[in-house]
Amino acid sequence: MNSPPAILNKILPYSVVDGPGNRLVLFFQGCNFTCATCHNPYTIGVCDHCGDCITACHAGALKMVANKVVFNPELCDQCDACLEACPISSSPMTTTYSIEQVLEIIRTHLPFLSGITVSGGEATLHLKFVKELFETIKTMEEFGDLTCFIDTNGHLGEKAWTSLLPVTDGVMLDIKAFGTGVHQGLTGQNNQKTLLSAEIVNRAGKLHELRYLLVPGKNDMQSEIKRLIDFTLALNPDIRVRLNAFQHHGVRGAALDWPTMGEERTREIAAQLTRAGIKNVIVPAIFQ
Repeated sequence: MNSPPAILNKILPYSVVDGPGNRLVLFFQGCNFTCATCHNPYTIGVCDHCGDCITACHAGALKMVANKVVFNPELCDQCDACLEACPISSSPMTTTYSIEQVLEIIRTHLPFLSGITVSGGEATLHLKFVKELFETIKTMEEFGDLTCFIDTNGHLGEKAWTSLLPVTDGVMLDIKAFGTGVHQGLTGQNNQKTLLSAEIVNRAGKLHELRYLLVPGKNDMQSEIKRLIDFTLALNPDIRVRLNAFQHHGVRGAALDWPTMGEERTREIAAQLTRAGIKNVIVPAIFQ
């Protein structure tokens, strides 16, 4: 196998919220967005081995070896002080995996799985690894029933999608906002690739879900909701649209002072989408 190893923040053996059925989820480290509302901001950066985290670790689980920060999970007590100390929103508590190592983990849990989902951070930053992993799963008889899904911000070009979609079964794509300025303010990037990605993936018949995080006073105004409606209807009114409600869990920085999105307003917007003809609108099961 030719892909270089990938840095993973976490592997979740079982999840029922990251695609259909019971899924093993790979959370890749590193993201090309810097979302103010991110609930796991420690997955944004990639460790540059500055060492700031080492002095913050009271358990001695981190040390510098050959100018690299090395993590010992056996000593870690999950206090997360290292995450708070990191100046680039990264985590030293990551593990580098080869394709073969990931496949072995999948084998361990295979009897209980419907498929795997790659997430992050942003999984498509690791395009070669993800493509080879999906290709291998598709060509090995033992994995024949597994589906391969991508959870993504969609900041990916058409050529890359053309390469990846033939081995992908479904895509869950986040749209943060439709106004260019609003999207830039929320994520640090424009939304041209994201919106084009939704169209590309939909044309391929693999857009499993659009996700829209409602942030009060930022992207829940009528102009944004109308564009969400128009965009979804132009794609396919049967597409699943998941409305997520902004909360403070895990958030850092200025967004901690932003109001959270309540249940009543979220359900009002969901009802508006339904009245407009969008047939499959989902709201959070829990608001907190």
